Amino acid sequence: MPTSFRHRPALAAALAGAGTLMAGPIAHAQEAAVPDAAAAAFASLPHDLSPWGMFVTASPVVQAVMVGLALASLVTWTIAIAKTVELSSARRKARSALAMLEEARSLSQAAERVGFSQGTAAALVRAVVAETHLSADAPSRDGLMDRAASRLERIESAAGRRMARGTGILATIGSTGPFIGLFGTVWGIMTSFIGISKAQTTNLAVVAPGIAEALLATAIGLVAAIPAVVVYNACSRAIGGHKAQLTDASAAVLRLLSRDIDRHALPRPHGNSRAAE
Repeated sequence: MPTSFRHRPALAAALAGAGTLMAGPIAHAQEAAVPDAAAAAFASLPHDLSPWGMFVTASPVVQAVMVGLALASLVTWTIAIAKTVELSSARRKARSALAMLEEARSLSQAAERVGFSQGTAAALVRAVVAETHLSADAPSRDGLMDRAASRLERIESAAGRRMARGTGILATIGSTGPFIGLFGTVWGIMTSFIGISKAQTTNLAVVAPGIAEALLATAIGLVAAIPAVVVYNACSRAIGGHKAQLTDASAAVLRLLSRDIDRHALPRPHGNSRAAE
């Protein structure tokens, strides 16, 4: 057998061994490159996962959502404090006015006690006195009660609308707050997945900070929405109770007017002009 054919298996084995020796460092270099990339990506991650730290490192869109929800929460608590003070004062004035109307024996006496005081109950008395003055030359008193009731109804409606101011904002915040926070969450998670694709790693350390920032937007949305709903329901009940007090006051004024009509003792146009103004 020729020499070339006899040494060919040994040559092939030598070439295979050299290939193995060359492939070993390449594989080790590739394996080392992956941890180095993951380590570099991990080094660039934010390590401060406090609420303020997550807010600072969040994307501008998520930051805008968080700031808007924080302002909405501030508006909610401002309206809650203002409405609590306003409704408490209105209920207290309505109770005292209703007690005064129940003690009065005539419309003129009620007008004298009311005088120039402010409040819806005082406006009810003055409106009825003004209607009696305008109807002084009417040939019949049959329509006086209807005209007085119409005036009282309009005053009650105006007072109810005045008390309900600001509650619409609470309803809006309560219904849209969670969805605005969810928008921030979706945007933040989308940004996190974009970061994952750029880093080319699915390491949880890479994913967790972005998802935590996104979920913070949902949490702030709930913090803004839940108190708004609670305050709106509380204000609605309080406003309903105040409207019931105004209805009782209107009924008391109409009873005084009915007694004066039966007694033929309606207030004279010039006898109590200052109280009717």
